Amino acid sequence: MAIGQEFRNSTRFSVAPMMDWTDRHCRMLHRLISPHALLYTEMVTTGALIHGPRDKLLRYSAEEHPLALQLGGSDPADLALCAQMGEDAGFDEINLNCGCPSDRVQNGRFGACLMREPALVAECVAAMKRTVDIPVTVKCRIGVDDQDPETVLPDFITKVRDAGADLIIIHARKAWLQGLSPKQNRDVPPLDYDLVHRMKARFPGLPLVINGGLTDIGTCLDQLEVVDGVMVGREAYHRPMMLAEAEDRILGGPPPLTTGGDVVEAIIPYIEREMASGTPMTWITRHMLGLANGLPGAKRFRRTLGEDTRNPDADVSLLRAAVSMVHWQHAAEAA
Repeated sequence: MAIGQEFRNSTRFSVAPMMDWTDRHCRMLHRLISPHALLYTEMVTTGALIHGPRDKLLRYSAEEHPLALQLGGSDPADLALCAQMGEDAGFDEINLNCGCPSDRVQNGRFGACLMREPALVAECVAAMKRTVDIPVTVKCRIGVDDQDPETVLPDFITKVRDAGADLIIIHARKAWLQGLSPKQNRDVPPLDYDLVHRMKARFPGLPLVINGGLTDIGTCLDQLEVVDGVMVGREAYHRPMMLAEAEDRILGGPPPLTTGGDVVEAIIPYIEREMASGTPMTWITRHMLGLANGLPGAKRFRRTLGEDTRNPDADVSLLRAAVSMVHWQHAAEAA
């Protein structure tokens, strides 16, 4: 089934799935800043969904759409079952993780090690496509360890495309499964954007999204001259107001909120609702520390949101006090 124009538009700018970071509170923050960016869950393993607290793992706020569920697994039947769970829960896309290099993921035979098994990945994609009507996508690396990306990547893409994948997200680095930590795998292997560009030329009808090392909107716009979408990870987390610029320059803006102070005020009703149901304030504010990055007063702002909110008696008045510590107009003047 061909993917719709609305889905294509949302994939022009997306925030990468990041373990321990892109939980539902982080996504709610990002959605307030950018109404149209495509957001991803943290990776959820098939085992956790089948045997664990399914409702908790699939929980999200309706405002988070468009929202994709990223799955980790390698058993086609299990992935098909979990994809169905995701579609039933209302997610807009199912994404298969073929890029995470952690030891735990390797031991479970999923993540980046699946770059060595493109035929299996194709089986997994085909099984999910037979089960759900929403887009099924794959996030991968350009290769792992001693593989030759020039050979491995086109073969991988061909098999996954032929199995019915609607879109492929390529992290433009190898993953070294032996010798590098997951953290090092985010920076040490060199980026090869040109290879991804060659893949787009080779597979013109398949939507390709590029990921890795994208730290500013200008670079994202340059990439969009060649590929169909850009996915930004750590930069979007540490500097969330980047999403406002993406909304304006990539997704059609204008952004609804233009300063971090506006974002804090806008998220307060959500924080109050969550606290009333037992969510500690710090579970939400930990994602907000970068809202004042680069501005006068940012250090005090981060300390208040990162430390003072741990006080059991803290309430949203603390957030408004933190906002008053920052010279937000400085951002507008710089722009």
